[in-house]
Amino acid sequence: MTLIDLKPRHPEKAHKPDNASPPRPDWIRVKAPNSAEYLETRELMRGLKLHTVCEEAACPNIGECWKQKHATFMIMGATCTRACAFCNVATGRPDALDASEPDHVAEAVAKMGLHHVVVTSVDRDDLADGGAEHFAKVIRAIRKAAPDCSIEILTPDFMKKPGAVEVVVEARPDVFNHNLETVPRLYTSIRPGARYFTSLNLLKRVKELDETIFTKSGLMAGLGEGREEIAQVMDDLRAADVDFLTIGQYLQPTPKHAAIDRYVTPQEFESYATLARAKGFSMVSSSPLTRSSHHAGEDFAKLKAAKCAGK
Repeated sequence: MTLIDLKPRHPEKAHKPDNASPPRPDWIRVKAPNSAEYLETRELMRGLKLHTVCEEAACPNIGECWKQKHATFMIMGATCTRACAFCNVATGRPDALDASEPDHVAEAVAKMGLHHVVVTSVDRDDLADGGAEHFAKVIRAIRKAAPDCSIEILTPDFMKKPGAVEVVVEARPDVFNHNLETVPRLYTSIRPGARYFTSLNLLKRVKELDETIFTKSGLMAGLGEGREEIAQVMDDLRAADVDFLTIGQYLQPTPKHAAIDRYVTPQEFESYATLARAKGFSMVSSSPLTRSSHHAGEDFAKLKAAKCAGK
């Protein structure tokens, strides 16, 4: 079995100093992505000129997911207007929106025969609505092309974009995800362009607008946060009526990104899951390789079943 450490797609900026991280433990390593299904999925994305967060963010699960023909679409281009210290997506001035992208995403969903799709995006602070209407167009196009496919979106925070979340909610995704990413204390160094309570209030607002939409958020572990801080974030999310929590290990994309403080053990991740369930989350996924979209379809089915059962 070939084991790899996934390499970033974007080169480091030479003027930034390297941030040393500890060597990866065995439980973080993954198989090389080389299956026929992986190659077929990659060619489909290239042919339709689509981006995926799987590639742009150097996700460690890309081999597993693409072998199963699962992919997380990243809309509105591959250039982000922010520069989060943890993220491998390129930062700069984005191109204009591609008007054909909603139809291309819908076409890919139909060709892949997806039963559940995850759609995310770069931050587009340059747009008046932050890209909210584009999200809505993608949702509507998927509904038309694949009516039996459930839709999960992972959005930016729409900071200082009044009315944006209302536009997206009106398109009625099945799951509305927005990741808090880390604890409030680390925002200035890890998410300098974001604000903790802006993100938290976004999730709260979704439930106020439509309580039938499942809400979801995710955290990275290993950036220097404490257990008590993670527990407080859980409490904040439950106060916002968030249904689903994911927690995964932060992996440094390049030496120029934020360093890993430590590798959290699988046992610690399981203890976080136990704590989250005790706090009332309907669904929890917590492990070193957990990512927002990893096994999203199976998790959504479990979440929906639990909700229907009144748990």
